[in-house]
Amino acid sequence: MTVHIRTRPPPVPADLPKSRAPSIRDVARLAGVSHQTVSRVLNNHPSIRDSTKARVQQVMEDLQYRPNRAARALSRGTSRTIGVLAASSSQYGPASSIAAIQDAAREAGYYVNTANLTSVDPDTIEAALDHLMLQSVEGIVVIAPQMRVFDVLEQLSIAVPYVTLQSTGKLNEHGLSFDQISGARAATRHLIDLGHRNIYHLAGPQDWIEAEARMRGFLDEMGAMDVPTTAPILGDWTADFGYYAGRELLRVRDFTAIFSSNDQMALGLMHAIRDAGLSIPGDVSVVGFDDIPEAAHFWPPLTTVRQDFPELGRRCMALLLDDISAVSPEHRGAIIPELVVRGSTGPPAF
Repeated sequence: MTVHIRTRPPPVPADLPKSRAPSIRDVARLAGVSHQTVSRVLNNHPSIRDSTKARVQQVMEDLQYRPNRAARALSRGTSRTIGVLAASSSQYGPASSIAAIQDAAREAGYYVNTANLTSVDPDTIEAALDHLMLQSVEGIVVIAPQMRVFDVLEQLSIAVPYVTLQSTGKLNEHGLSFDQISGARAATRHLIDLGHRNIYHLAGPQDWIEAEARMRGFLDEMGAMDVPTTAPILGDWTADFGYYAGRELLRVRDFTAIFSSNDQMALGLMHAIRDAGLSIPGDVSVVGFDDIPEAAHFWPPLTTVRQDFPELGRRCMALLLDDISAVSPEHRGAIIPELVVRGSTGPPAF
């Protein structure tokens, strides 16, 4: 006896037009059932007999049928879709937040539709929100580090539950974030505990919420420890700016340590310090923020502040699902970052 093993689905029946994808009615006709029965199979309805379910599933496999998610959502009255409104998604923090939310949403059985803001003017923000609402999203996550976005959101009425991943003092009932101030204070305290008293802060762009919070944390800790401060230097997050700032600061060299508001600028600073013939941390200690994947491989490895993005994604989805289900939320509260001490910091050379 010869056994024939099927290695690929059989061709689509001749009476099925090749110009379109198979539909639920094609599956129903070939399986000899109603399209309502096929729908019940797709939704795992308990009333379907095993033999009927197996027959329908075999036809779906033979036709390579893929259910229309939008149509299924319409029949259920839910879309199982979360929208993400994102600005500056090329930066490490926002990009990591989006990835974490996508992972957490997938685990919860949700899809993610992202609308990237090309600018932060009111018309662009409203158009991006309209785009998400047209996808019938059940909730929205706002990953927009600029204060201007929150000024616009405060004036809008958003018809679905939403969570913001920045803490601004505005829309706080929707907020979920890292405690940037706490992380910056820990970084600054680490330098002070090592014996540094001449510490500079290289801050991020002025309109960025994280930059403002990290600068505030630096100033708060310096004040609490009664250490004199100089005005923070406003940067742009890039390693190029860190290098330029380092070159300018080293003309005077009235500091022994620098706390950089992100790891990329810290990388540029370290480059400038080495180009000047100085050592890290022997002559200058450097601390960053974010703990990007490359930070452990800088030379020397960078002391920095780590943010738990997977935990942020999990909490964000839990909070949204609570809001969608009208359950009293239990997942609010800022996540405390962790200081990771590596080789770029040490006591000052006296």
